[in-house]
Amino acid sequence: MKRLVLVVFIGLLSIVSVLPTMAQDSLTFGMVLVGPKTDRGWSQAHFEGGTYVEEQLGATMLVFESLNPADSPETTLADVVAEFVDAGASVVFTTSDDFKAETHEVAKAYPDVTFIHVSGDGVLSGQAPSNVGNVMGKMEWGKLMDGCAAALATQTGKIGYVGPLINDETRRLVNSTYLGARYCYENYRGLNPDDLEFSVTWIGFWFNIPGVTLDPTEETNTFFDGGADVVISGIDTTEVIVVAGQRVDQGEAVFGIPYDFESACELAPNACLGTPYFNWGPDYLEIMQTVADGTWAPSWDWNDPYWEDMNDNTKTAVGFVYGAALTEENVAHMDDFKAMLTAFASDEANADTIALWQGPLNFQDGTPLAAEGEAVSLQNIWYMPQLLEGMTGASSN
Repeated sequence: MKRLVLVVFIGLLSIVSVLPTMAQDSLTFGMVLVGPKTDRGWSQAHFEGGTYVEEQLGATMLVFESLNPADSPETTLADVVAEFVDAGASVVFTTSDDFKAETHEVAKAYPDVTFIHVSGDGVLSGQAPSNVGNVMGKMEWGKLMDGCAAALATQTGKIGYVGPLINDETRRLVNSTYLGARYCYENYRGLNPDDLEFSVTWIGFWFNIPGVTLDPTEETNTFFDGGADVVISGIDTTEVIVVAGQRVDQGEAVFGIPYDFESACELAPNACLGTPYFNWGPDYLEIMQTVADGTWAPSWDWNDPYWEDMNDNTKTAVGFVYGAALTEENVAHMDDFKAMLTAFASDEANADTIALWQGPLNFQDGTPLAAEGEAVSLQNIWYMPQLLEGMTGASSN
């Protein structure tokens, strides 16, 4: 019990540390992060999205960082939410797939509080209580682009991908990356996409937990040591781009592609081909506004980039920043590829699918996903049971 009280107290200190000086009657919301708010990845992107809401709406954000088995093993989501509600929160954002079951259970205990489970599908599946909504950015578009950037840059034809744990989300994201890589390897490089070696390793969680997960630094180095000259990150943190930068500083011709956070390339610009990133501010602001005016209703929202300008952070859900390591020629190819994606997404006939998710496509075990000319539906992309044929790596644990 003493340990539990201490952990919750530490969490409360993190809450107090981010409380701005605001009027007592301002709208208050809680943000539950799976990692630290300064991880330069997934959790920091959510924290900055919440900061955007504070700035735009005059709301107050409460934050609990690093709710995960390693950093807060005896603290539950129920503990955190109880403190949030006591502090006046009327909305709680739970920002990890791992929080799904707990979010549903805690929401039942607080029927007057609105819960937004990020990346979940409880509303879609009908499992969520009526005070739970879901939101996710359609990062598959960004992953198509980082696959393209990798294929444009590789000289060895070997691309590595450091993934977190294995689930529908992580499979569909790495599959999008692979589809983008194949397309650009063939259409801009003029090379056979079947010759492209695309390998995936899974560390076992969203970020490194010593003694529990594989070490992403070691896995990145293993890819480079094995001949890959581009390594792509699918995890919440920055090890891939850090290692790539170290290697470039030592004179190696290698590249990295970080994930999640807009400014991640700044860690090693000389090695960075680009960054697909989530931009939570606009979606969070819209949710908070509907709660404030009494019009909020549960929904499952899987939101696209703002195609007129993917990097307009007042509107887009997903963006892509070009890296300094892209050559001028490859910047032009990326511009052309992005224009193709934009045209595809802007055609109403393609509203139920994503570019390049067209047959013929097979799963890794050889079973068909889509026949020649058949588009894979959004729901079938969302619930992705395997990696695609042609990739090396596990589809399940």
